[in-house]
Amino acid sequence: MAAVRVGQHLLKISTANNFFRRCFSATSVKPAQQVAVRDALNMAIDEEIVRDDKVFLMGEEVALYDGAYKVTRGLWKKHGDERILDTPITEHGFCGIAVGAAMAGLKPICEFMTFNFSMQAIDQIINSAAKTFYMSAGNVNVPIVFRGPNGAAAGVAAQHSQCFAAWYSHCPGLKVVSPYSSEDAKGLLKSAIRDPNPVVCLENELMYGISFEMSDEALSPDFLIPIGKAKIERPGKHATLVSFSKTVGTCLEAAQELATLGVECEVINLRTIRPLDEEAIINSVMKTNHLVTVEGGWPHCGIGAEICARIVESPAFNYLDSPIMRVTGADVPMPYAKVLEEKALPQQFNIVKSVKKCLNI
Repeated sequence: MAAVRVGQHLLKISTANNFFRRCFSATSVKPAQQVAVRDALNMAIDEEIVRDDKVFLMGEEVALYDGAYKVTRGLWKKHGDERILDTPITEHGFCGIAVGAAMAGLKPICEFMTFNFSMQAIDQIINSAAKTFYMSAGNVNVPIVFRGPNGAAAGVAAQHSQCFAAWYSHCPGLKVVSPYSSEDAKGLLKSAIRDPNPVVCLENELMYGISFEMSDEALSPDFLIPIGKAKIERPGKHATLVSFSKTVGTCLEAAQELATLGVECEVINLRTIRPLDEEAIINSVMKTNHLVTVEGGWPHCGIGAEICARIVESPAFNYLDSPIMRVTGADVPMPYAKVLEEKALPQQFNIVKSVKKCLNI
């Protein structure tokens, strides 16, 4: 028996079982901290600059202006001109300087104001950064990170709204990561900066201001997310949804809606596009027997198409109870009109409809 005073009354409570101990705790639970994606990226860059004197950041308006999307806010004031460098509007030029610096032993972070502008520097990214380690017989590493917003923004039309995940993941010599949450953003970027190979980090402009919970572990300067490992955002048993970046959120919304119908979807956040976590997808498909891939890019030669091929060539193919479904952006340049822009991008109802078709419901 244990005695507990409640007001003026002394209560005797049996401790024969664990009920009393479970219901009363003297340990306070610290709530997880809400952190915006842009602040998680800022944290990663700051921590790695402090950790390694070879790391520096360069790009348009990253220093004095704090970055076009405020990802680099405060870094120039803290670290100065030698570590945070504003560049002219010449992607081919400053990207080439960054690649040369990496070949010389530094660890540059090359920011593109949007990956649409990386097309101006694609020769440096592919022919210089991606191929040098192979062409030098392993004698020259190129430890560089190319980062910035990727995919569709809002109201910026065809020349500023395209996904480069398939473009860059096609090329050997590059690693390609694409974060969804704040935890993804920090852990993947830190791993990318520490990697001895060139890494393309495809962020999303519309996600920068979204906040996610981050644990004490994720807030630690030692927190890393391994490149090449996917994350199961929501477990399920009836269908597998595979996605990356912003459309992971769309998948989670669709999964929530389908749960009201008794359909439990497993949502996989790829995190890394190259190397692809094939094992995670295969294991999930062998459990759920259905697969829907979701991406904001175009369908032709897309990430979903690659995943389909991997599954067809794997043991998971014999576990499929229906054809694989792909949900993608429309196969057109991005329209400017808002109503058409929405129709050109994957929506929740597109995913729900595809899952229902797989399950024949």
